[in-house]
Amino acid sequence: MRKIAFYTLGCKVNQYDTEAVLEDFKRAGYEVVPFEEYAHVYVVNTCTVTHLSDRKCRQMLRKTKRINPESILVAMGCYAQIAGETIKEQVEEIDIIVGTNRRSEIVHLVQEFESHENTPTNLVSDIMAVEEFEEMQISERGERTRVYIKIQEGCNNYCTYCIIPYVRGKIRSRKEKSVLDETKRLADLGYKEIVLTGIHVASYGKDLGNTDLVQLLQKVHEIEGIERIRMSSIEPGVVTDAFLEVLKELPKLCRHFHLSLQSGSDTVLKRMKRKYTSADYLKSVEQLRHVWPDVAITTDVIVGFPGETEEEFEETLHFVKKAELAQIHIFPYSQREGTPAAQMPNQITPEVKEERTKRLSQIEKELHQAFMKQHIGKEVEVLFENSHKEGFTGFTSNYLKVYVESESNIENTLQHVRITGIKEDELLGQLILK
Repeated sequence: MRKIAFYTLGCKVNQYDTEAVLEDFKRAGYEVVPFEEYAHVYVVNTCTVTHLSDRKCRQMLRKTKRINPESILVAMGCYAQIAGETIKEQVEEIDIIVGTNRRSEIVHLVQEFESHENTPTNLVSDIMAVEEFEEMQISERGERTRVYIKIQEGCNNYCTYCIIPYVRGKIRSRKEKSVLDETKRLADLGYKEIVLTGIHVASYGKDLGNTDLVQLLQKVHEIEGIERIRMSSIEPGVVTDAFLEVLKELPKLCRHFHLSLQSGSDTVLKRMKRKYTSADYLKSVEQLRHVWPDVAITTDVIVGFPGETEEEFEETLHFVKKAELAQIHIFPYSQREGTPAAQMPNQITPEVKEERTKRLSQIEKELHQAFMKQHIGKEVEVLFENSHKEGFTGFTSNYLKVYVESESNIENTLQHVRITGIKEDELLGQLILK
């Protein structure tokens, strides 16, 4: 049996794409082995969000031929898309290059490569010309209780710092029926929680004309077996009274919203070409908390955007405390060639970015601890995922990690838990037997 190994860098969308390609190879008779092991084929799903991502991609691509010099090496994903022909110059070991489209053809390409005298292939083409969502599906049960379902591809926003629209192309939505069919299959396999993911989830349906994100959520909510629904990142502009009026009638929807921020300074937001102000963001936070008082609002913040003054950074520090965010993912700004921000004056030094990251990280820890403390003494519902030491860990609807001791196997079950304390980054609890 031919062996194949995968390595994935980057976001949840990349992870979904890898899983779908992996299933294609399994159906073709390949045995999937860990990346560190000897394999006949290696597929590296690349990321290009930062310069560090690019470097890690090149490192992992080169590593494969050291494990098996005779292997077939496939580079797919965002870095492969943006680098085009130059990726072959940078990593000459690559045999097949596939960007962010035509990934469903990789099995065929590998088989053709094996039978046609090892002719290198480059399938990277103009992603902006792609109009249709590329259908890829996950149909097998993995080890987790939560599973991602990709509903959308591409982005039309063109924020000044972001390379993603250039490597993922225009928004393309997956047909509603396809999303629902996959959700039903995964529910039948025993998954309790799904996460609707994509590059710009809020734009779902805009290119289809006969559906939107709210309608999709309503239909997914009706599927038996699915107990929880989460969404990837959305923007403040999506949170309207009409939006919340529908969502509050969906009890399966998790009380957790990843609400994109990037900066708490209006002048920085304007340079980023974001389509909201800090006041808009705060209004969305208040609207969400009005419907769900215990909602977790998490976010991303870019530190050291070109021209960010100390005063502007202080505005961000003040804002995240005022918004009482539950968790913040912090990213030092990384110049991406081809984006407007890369050409902006007053680029911030690595030293300043590192110092600001540390300051924001300290506030983030305090905010997260404060959010966790609010739950001590409360009863929560937890979906348990993994056995851990003498107990089990799982997550609440608002995405707090909880540990309990249990002699019974409670993996992949929803249980009522009373929170008794905190240990480092997780809540401690006791099962409530009902």
